[in-house]
Amino acid sequence: MTPRIDVAVVGAGPAGLATAHALARAGRSVRVLEAAEAVGGRTRTLRVDGHLVDTGAEMIPSANAYPQTWRLVRELGLDTDPRAVPRVRQALSVWWGGRARPHAGRPLGLLTGMGLSPGARLDLARLLGELGRADLDPDHPERGDLTGLTVADLLGPRHPQIRERLLGPLASGFFGWPLERAAAAPFAAHLAASGSTATWRTYRDGMDTLPRALAERLDVRTEHPVTGVVEEHAGVRLESPRGDLTARAAVLAVPAPVAARLHPGARAEERAYLESCAYAPMLRLSLFLDAPLSPRGSRRGFAVLVPDDPLLAVLTVDHHKHEGRAPKGRGLVSLVATPRAARDLAAASDDEIARGLTASAERLLPGLGAHVRRTVAHRFRHGLPLPGPRALAARSAFAARPPAAVDYAGDWISLRPCSEGAVASATTAAARVSAFLSATREPIRIEEP
Repeated sequence: MTPRIDVAVVGAGPAGLATAHALARAGRSVRVLEAAEAVGGRTRTLRVDGHLVDTGAEMIPSANAYPQTWRLVRELGLDTDPRAVPRVRQALSVWWGGRARPHAGRPLGLLTGMGLSPGARLDLARLLGELGRADLDPDHPERGDLTGLTVADLLGPRHPQIRERLLGPLASGFFGWPLERAAAAPFAAHLAASGSTATWRTYRDGMDTLPRALAERLDVRTEHPVTGVVEEHAGVRLESPRGDLTARAAVLAVPAPVAARLHPGARAEERAYLESCAYAPMLRLSLFLDAPLSPRGSRRGFAVLVPDDPLLAVLTVDHHKHEGRAPKGRGLVSLVATPRAARDLAAASDDEIARGLTASAERLLPGLGAHVRRTVAHRFRHGLPLPGPRALAARSAFAARPPAAVDYAGDWISLRPCSEGAVASATTAAARVSAFLSATREPIRIEEP
């Protein structure tokens, strides 16, 4: 069968859509296939009863920290209205001593405390200075001096409060990483690159703003699952119950375990990396409230890290994220489970999840249960990449592989679980696919009926 398009992209999350966008701008014909009923992947936003419910908690640091994301934001014109990407005030706090301690992750916190003792703050400043001077590359975490360490190893020699009250909860709460399993290099590189939480911004119209803007410019087919990817003489055949499609090349913008299942014919260096990329499950519960509650000490704050709780890792006060997140007089908060609870509650009912997490959050928001009008649970089996020693060891050969008919995109490419990791992988995937297409003959275009 003669290919009708140049590239088929599997997955309509930020990575897949950004890849398709780059290829389309380069003059290639592209089609995006998405199994779900809407675009966004792990960055979807639900619109329910006047609420904007982000299924994740993506933040956008400065352009220095997220250059590829901001380049795309500007390319799409999403920044022409300064209110469209507003700053998140008091973006991060730490719950300690019965109240939220503000200014976590910013220089001011070293003065105000963040719930840390003076000795812990001094040691934290030393650690951040060391990471800032280290040769850390968030796009190449396999390089540098930290490749043999876990996050637990990195934090172990430091003041115990750094692990127990701040950086440990940050790694487990935002990334879902067990500290003893997660490699230190990706965490340290991301921490150093992201800078101060004082620069954090969000999308006024939901975290799916970028995917929706990209999808409007592309040929995207939702509810179109792909069950297999086979390289053939004429191109790449994508098998689907909606009908097979053949393209000259394909990009799998799906989690690494899914890519490995779809493409069993992957080359040895690809398969070694795909099979070494582990994932942390994520579980997030959104609560619709009849009043805009706030934790003590965080009257306008957004995210609160919760150390030493067996179920609750992070509480986000979503109606503080932006004024349009909940109707006036109502509230919206989300509860992020700890790594262990995310695993243990994976098969639990929504009611069980709501009871457990809401009970844990009562000490932050007294009387919370009485104000809950509705709950929505967000489950991600493949939540965020969980980088380990095997993945770091296999990454160099994967990154050095020659361009081929099947390529990949996603934040797991650089083991950096954020939109910047996804968009940066799209730039790389588009360049690799373009190189492959330029080396092969042009297809005969056939118009579809």
